[in-house]
Amino acid sequence: MRIVYLLLAIWGTVHPMYYFISWFQENGWSIMAIVDAWHVNNATSGLVWDLTIAAVALTIWIIFEAFKTKNYLSLIAIPATFCIGVSCGLPLYLYLRERVVYYKDRHTVRV
Repeated sequence: MRIVYLLLAIWGTVHPMYYFISWFQENGWSIMAIVDAWHVNNATSGLVWDLTIAAVALTIWIIFEAFKTKNYLSLIAIPATFCIGVSCGLPLYLYLRERVVYYKDRHTVRV
C-alpha cells in the first residue's frame, strides 16, 4: 500500500496545483483574490469549510500519533496539508505512517 499512498500524494500535489497555477496566471498572484474566488457561492464555501475541517482533523491526528509513536518525520504532512491541500497531506501522512516499524512496547518506533 505504501507505493499507492506515495502515488496519491504526488497526484494530490500535481493535479490541484495545475488548476491553482492556471488560475493565478489568469487572475494575478493575489492570495486574497483566490480566497474570494473560493467563496463565490454557497457550494464553494461549503467545500472550502469541508476541506478546512478535514485539514484540522488530519492535523490533530498527525500531531497526536507523531508524539505517541515518536515518528516525528510524519509532521511534514502538516505543512503539505495547509500549503498544498488535504489531497497531498493525507496520502503523504499515510505513506510516512506505513514506514514505521513498531517495537514490542507499541509506543516506540524505528523509522
